Amino acid sequence: MDKFWLKSYEEGVPAEIDPTQYRSLTHLLEEAFRKYADRKAYACMGKSLTFAELDRLSARMAAWLQARGLKPGARVAIMLPNVLQYPVAMAAVLRAGYVIVNVNPLYTPRELQHQLVDSGAEAIVVLENFAHTLEQVIANTQVKHVVVGTMGDLLGGLKGTLVNLVVRKVKKMVPAYSLPGAIGFKRMLSDASSLAMKPVAIGHDDIAFLQYTGGTTGVSKGAVLLHKHVIANVLQNEAWFAPTLSKIKPGEQAQFVCALPLYHIYALTVCALLGLRVGGMNLLIPNPRDIPGFIKELGNYRINIFPAVNTLYNGLVNNPEFAKLDFSGLLVCPGGGMAVQKAVADKWLALTGIPIVEGYGLSETSPVVTANRCDITDFTGTIGLPLPSTEIRILDEAGNEVPFGTAGEIGVRGPQVMAGYWQRDDETAKVMTASGFFKTGDIGIMDDKGYTRIVDRKKDMILVSGFNVYPNEIEGVVAAHPGVLEVACVGVPDKNSGEAVKLYIVRKDASLSSDDVIAYCKEQFTGYKRPKYVEFRETLPKTNVGKILRRELRDEKTSA
Repeated sequence: MDKFWLKSYEEGVPAEIDPTQYRSLTHLLEEAFRKYADRKAYACMGKSLTFAELDRLSARMAAWLQARGLKPGARVAIMLPNVLQYPVAMAAVLRAGYVIVNVNPLYTPRELQHQLVDSGAEAIVVLENFAHTLEQVIANTQVKHVVVGTMGDLLGGLKGTLVNLVVRKVKKMVPAYSLPGAIGFKRMLSDASSLAMKPVAIGHDDIAFLQYTGGTTGVSKGAVLLHKHVIANVLQNEAWFAPTLSKIKPGEQAQFVCALPLYHIYALTVCALLGLRVGGMNLLIPNPRDIPGFIKELGNYRINIFPAVNTLYNGLVNNPEFAKLDFSGLLVCPGGGMAVQKAVADKWLALTGIPIVEGYGLSETSPVVTANRCDITDFTGTIGLPLPSTEIRILDEAGNEVPFGTAGEIGVRGPQVMAGYWQRDDETAKVMTASGFFKTGDIGIMDDKGYTRIVDRKKDMILVSGFNVYPNEIEGVVAAHPGVLEVACVGVPDKNSGEAVKLYIVRKDASLSSDDVIAYCKEQFTGYKRPKYVEFRETLPKTNVGKILRRELRDEKTSA
């Protein structure tokens, strides 16, 4: 396929990357540990870990895991927020020759049990705040080894003790639990001090991560990401950011904000692993929903790279304290995980002077597929161009390529595309074409320069009297209304038109009425796109990365 979009690349971005330069992710990690030994790798709550400390602690933990008798390829679950134990555990599991199963700490017992059982995880690292959830389901799983961490584990003696005291006694964030046989994180590291990590032969085709996805569309499935897939996407992102990263002066260190959860593939690749590869430092934010606390922490660092989702950008720009920060070090702000709304992007640009560079990806693609050029000066409204070594096709229902400017399903082929869904050949067959393209389920339109615009997901499309209504379009326009903070658009049953458009809105201006919204939409949309119903809410349901859950709103079966 002619990669015509290469003509649109920023100068200095290569057409291809070479994932064979690393034998495995372990090779990539250990090279970084040696190369940048004295630099800070991660910082959290005022404490930092150097690359050398991360090397030492992860080697200890890897030795401890190996001493449990787990066989190569065993699955180890990590159920941690963004705390210093996460990168230690991540590196340890990979270096020991095992497979990481990332788990959202906020899972319900039902969700946790499904993931542990489905993955066959035999060990888990969990923060004590969420240990009560594990207690309820562990008997129904294959988990035999449990490491329980605390918020203060790696923060140093007095500080760690104080943080744990506040978390447990003052904020009462640790429900009572009982996990007989579990070992504390610090005790585990202490016990492992006399053990030696055994080198393991790990190759490109070994599994690195089972990244669960699709929980909002049915049963959650594990995307099988091999070492070669994740290496490829780290190198693809590095290549894309290369012209921007070159602006960091020799001797200075790239500073990343890692506010998105590390158990999500976006932060895992674009923050944790890319940061290690380029010798950068990641500022870990355990609770980005605490916007005032988040802003206070940002004030202590000169941030260069700030990946986020629309919801997080929106929360920051709507807090007056954010505007008081120094943005002089900011170089690039990648936006992903959900559509970035123009109203949010415009306000972000006005405040920081740096545009949001929207990209696109999925758990199944490790995750990044496309991105806008880093040298844009304004928000484009597209998801950008395919990354190096990546192909995109826009497909019709029969799997044939459609002409430029025609909507179709986005298909992706590249070295970052998963091997399939864990033990679900039936589901894998539904999404892979004979020629190796992954069918994303997202509807897009590509132009003749290679830029793609997402129109929507197949399942979210609303059919009004035979006309297609795409919620992203409606939400993007309504979000620009000065009285609107957040908006979700869904289809609800309607006896006259089959479906009708309904908006759920969180108000910025308490005086905003449904009549105001409908009058505004009358000016913006043709008849069939206009909302028939408007409902105001205090909050909207969201995923762990802040993506608004339209399905949850639809499933309430509420109409007028």
